[in-house]
Amino acid sequence: MADNTENTLPRVEALRQAAALISGSRDTDYGGPYDNFGRIAEFWSTAFGRKFTRRDVATALILVKLSRDAGEGSPYKPDTWVDIAGYAGCGYEVGLKENTVE
Repeated sequence: MADNTENTLPRVEALRQAAALISGSRDTDYGGPYDNFGRIAEFWSTAFGRKFTRRDVATALILVKLSRDAGEGSPYKPDTWVDIAGYAGCGYEVGLKENTVE
């Protein structure tokens, strides 16, 4: 393992990986989280008969990752935590926009 200076801490690297994922090709492929999570919220609202917000989508996606990690016999997968960090960043962004746009 690398030395634990601020720039080489594993937690910092995980956040860098998450930032690269949520600001790279996924924006191009699916649109930013405000638009993408908005579409997902609309589908879920229709399917489940109750209103979902973009923040609900971010929370649910984090819960999916946590559930997979908690599964009996589930192997440790570092990308689980990277994905959770990415969804947290997206949830933060859509929360800011929901509180100023809607």
